[in-house]
Amino acid sequence: MSRTLFFLSLVLASSLHAQSAVTRIKLYAEPAEALIRPLENAVVQVRVYGKSGAAEGRLLRDGAKVRVVDAAGGWISKPFKFQGADSESFIQEYDSRGGRIFQGLAGQYVVQDSVLYTAPDKPGAYRIEASLNSFTDSITIRVDAGAPSRRKAERTFPPEPRSTDPYRALAEHYAPFLAQETWFQPKADYATRFDYDGDWNGANNWESLDVGTSQAYVHYAAAETVSHWFLIYNVFHPRDYSDKCVAGSCHENDNEGLILTVAKDNSRFGRLQAMETLAHNNVYSFVADKQIRRGAHDIDGEIELYQGARPVVFIESGGHGIYGSRSKHARYDLSNDRFTAGTGVTYVYKGTAERPRHADDRLVGYELLDIYSQWWLKCNQDGGWRESTFDAFFAYQPLGGRPGVAWRSIGGSFLGRAMGQNLAKPFWGWHDSRTSKQKILAVGQWGLDPAYAVTRNLTFPPGQVSLDYVFNPYLALPSSPGAPAAPPAVVPSPPAPGPSTLPAGARGWFEFRVWVDAALDAFVSGDQARLEALRGTTSHTEYLTSYSEPFPSASLTGLRLVVKEGRGRVQLVEQPSAQNGFSARVRIDDPQDGGAVYHIALEWER
Repeated sequence: MSRTLFFLSLVLASSLHAQSAVTRIKLYAEPAEALIRPLENAVVQVRVYGKSGAAEGRLLRDGAKVRVVDAAGGWISKPFKFQGADSESFIQEYDSRGGRIFQGLAGQYVVQDSVLYTAPDKPGAYRIEASLNSFTDSITIRVDAGAPSRRKAERTFPPEPRSTDPYRALAEHYAPFLAQETWFQPKADYATRFDYDGDWNGANNWESLDVGTSQAYVHYAAAETVSHWFLIYNVFHPRDYSDKCVAGSCHENDNEGLILTVAKDNSRFGRLQAMETLAHNNVYSFVADKQIRRGAHDIDGEIELYQGARPVVFIESGGHGIYGSRSKHARYDLSNDRFTAGTGVTYVYKGTAERPRHADDRLVGYELLDIYSQWWLKCNQDGGWRESTFDAFFAYQPLGGRPGVAWRSIGGSFLGRAMGQNLAKPFWGWHDSRTSKQKILAVGQWGLDPAYAVTRNLTFPPGQVSLDYVFNPYLALPSSPGAPAAPPAVVPSPPAPGPSTLPAGARGWFEFRVWVDAALDAFVSGDQARLEALRGTTSHTEYLTSYSEPFPSASLTGLRLVVKEGRGRVQLVEQPSAQNGFSARVRIDDPQDGGAVYHIALEWER
């Protein structure tokens, strides 16, 4: 409900003198037989009845307190507007035109008369009680393992291959503790992966909610300057939902997140200084270093830590805005491990993608997914990715004379059509309302250039934060001596094949990335890696090449195969020769279901 409508309803309510009084309340359940399986859900609706003048019947009222009477008898969500079929009419409580307007507003926006009950794992009969004023009512929910299940079988993803990312250990060390509130669609509140339904089409994620996996994933990215590390965590949900979807307030796909600023201090993991979180195009700032002062943004609180290193964040249900746990917006109490408004799931990094057992589960393990390979390599409009993953392509135009990206146009949002179009964004599509309006940061600059952005949002002691990157694969940067080798973040325009541009004795290289399901041969020659499937499919090919020179049509010294990413067996099965047109044949055999990305390099000397 908008603030204008909310205050209008309060003014009307206080100014009208309705002769109405509550006489009783009644609880109803969905399913109507009030029989569910352990750890599954039932909706409990509180209907309020009373008198208004000569009329008697149902009143537009909420505010009842609902609780589970039996100890360990289950959990109750925060209230919501009933979503099922409700044909019972309400009496007209107000005679004046203003009163009728108020009643319309109340019925459309305010009345949240229902809660979601989650059953415990122990079968039994559990009593739910509601009270409003001096009136009470109760209903018994029977929990039986033999009851028909309302859940559908869902997809399962195999374990992720071992990561070779040199920043992975840092991302694991600071991987946040997520306090995820849940509401009347708990599965839409569970953190998961974009391809949770088994494909990369963003326009079917809303409808796939029942069958997509509820395994827990968080996507991450890393950047490094001379002075700091920057860790970006994205939390994806298949739906942004509400109990009253109006004017784009609900939409397919949802992706919000946080950025950590970590100072290098000669220790292995450095020192956490700041955390910035995103909630509905607004950035909120939290600090662990008292030297940091406000900048374009105020400081919204201190960082609360779990197990000494992991920042605690609260993620709201429905809209999934993220806040530090000590924000005034947070509804989770870490010290008592309690969601203050209803139910929720807590997630911790375990390197394993576990599933929440129910809507009020605790310490569910999540896995980290690398954004560079999962998303970034698919968002280049000219890169050849054929799946319907991204939309709203735009040219990144940073402010402050900062570096751009090497691609002409990148996907500014995940493709989404249900409820609202293209409203979920990867981190390079995020913007902050305040810095955007003041022309301090451009769209995408908060995530793509985190060193520059944090020094605009907050004020650090002079000279403390270097803006010179030694690693940021998302920006087009000049090479830095001694910098870690970044994976190719762009698809260069290949030069025409011809004589080598390298002097004798120089090292040359040719790299390609490809998505492999089962097995294929890659024939490398000139400026191409031609793919030939041996079994399975390469129809979802993520095919990018980069090189120091086209693969030479000449004799090579010490041709070497380097596997930079991949979980299966990779072999150089045929050396280049005059008989095969000076092509090298690389065989990739992926042993697991679901396919994976392989990053292959061939290196040689002239």
